[in-house]
Amino acid sequence: MNKISKKLAAYFIISFLVLETMLMMYLHQNIVHTRIDEEYFRLLATGSNHRNVLIDHYSDETLTHIVLMEAEGDRGVIITGKEGDVIRSSDEKLEDILPSLSTLQNSLVQNDRIVKPEWEDSPYIISAHPYKIDKNNSGYVLMFQSTEPIERLVRKLNFHFGLAGGAIIVILFVIYSILSKFLTRPLIKMKEATEKLSEGKFDVSLPVGGNDELGELSIAIRKLANDLERMKKERNEFLASISHELSTPLTYMIGYLKVAMRHDLSEEERNHYLMIIAEESDRMKDLVKNLMDLAQMDEMTFVVSKMNFSTRKFAEDIYRLVEPSFALKNVNLDLIYKEDFQIHADPLRLEQIVLNLLDNALKYSNVNTTVEFEISKEQNRTVITVTDEGIGIPEEQIDMIFEKLFRIEKSRSRSFGGSGLGLAIVKELVEAHGGTIEVKSEMRKGSKFIVKL
Repeated sequence: MNKISKKLAAYFIISFLVLETMLMMYLHQNIVHTRIDEEYFRLLATGSNHRNVLIDHYSDETLTHIVLMEAEGDRGVIITGKEGDVIRSSDEKLEDILPSLSTLQNSLVQNDRIVKPEWEDSPYIISAHPYKIDKNNSGYVLMFQSTEPIERLVRKLNFHFGLAGGAIIVILFVIYSILSKFLTRPLIKMKEATEKLSEGKFDVSLPVGGNDELGELSIAIRKLANDLERMKKERNEFLASISHELSTPLTYMIGYLKVAMRHDLSEEERNHYLMIIAEESDRMKDLVKNLMDLAQMDEMTFVVSKMNFSTRKFAEDIYRLVEPSFALKNVNLDLIYKEDFQIHADPLRLEQIVLNLLDNALKYSNVNTTVEFEISKEQNRTVITVTDEGIGIPEEQIDMIFEKLFRIEKSRSRSFGGSGLGLAIVKELVEAHGGTIEVKSEMRKGSKFIVKL
């Protein structure tokens, strides 16, 4: 978790520093360039005024007056003649710069302009202002602005921007400490909770989060812990029930097998015991098959392949398949359908649904009663109804009959032969088709199962 904290801090600080550096560089350059542009504008304006005064009142007195005006301060002036010779100068040191002004020597400057804008590598910014009185009196008014004020401004900006940058870095580390406390601490607790879950300890406690992603994650982990605890409990109950269901027929089979192996039994008695063993074997085979079906449904490995097929043929095929079993128990099976229409479903899975419901109705029906198997169409849905006149289901247990291995009266399971898996399979298959199943029942009057697809 410390790695996450460090990564968070690194990404946050680096991103903020890059943004801060870009903004500071922009502000720094913008302030400096604004100041330089102001100096250029002032220098050109002053030189232009001097040139205009010189043209309007050209005389030695005017030349002297212009030089005296710029003799002190950060600016200076040189007035040159027609041949580039210095007529007046406010500072003799400025004359040493004139030979480097090639643009003036080549007479390239015809309008007011900055001829020396590079303030970083020069002590002065220089502007040239041409004047012409007559053929003999012409030249330039050269204005010199010291770059020292600009350099002082840049040094101050560098100092203050550096101070602000250092303060921001300190503030960032303070923010990181706060974020690390409020963000990574819940993550550490969640990590510890998931480690407990992996060890099979589901009594995890997490702080109640806010309405954010961390709060949602905390809720999800608590829900996962509750689900895992419930699943573990259900698994243990399921395994215990399976163990009981498998051990019961095995016990009967082993017991009757030992009895059948006795030499003093008659052939009739031996066949009786062998028949019981065969019945228990079939029951055990059905139980294992149902368990395999449920396992496939839980893993979502079974496939529902829907197609259109005829109601009449489907119902009549099932009737012919199960009617002998009903006749053997003296239970009437009535097939009811008013019209032949197309069903859009998986015929194999739908057959499995109906066979389970009919088998369930047969198990819990008394002799000389009737089971109705009806297929109808209700609006755009197919309705399959199986109604029996059997023992019925207690009202308080109707909601539990679709649970795995649930039986209404476990003490009577031997006589009815149920494993508690048939209806669980039916419910899974119906829902896989996007349908619903409904139960109506009354004790000692029978039950009615309604499937809508």
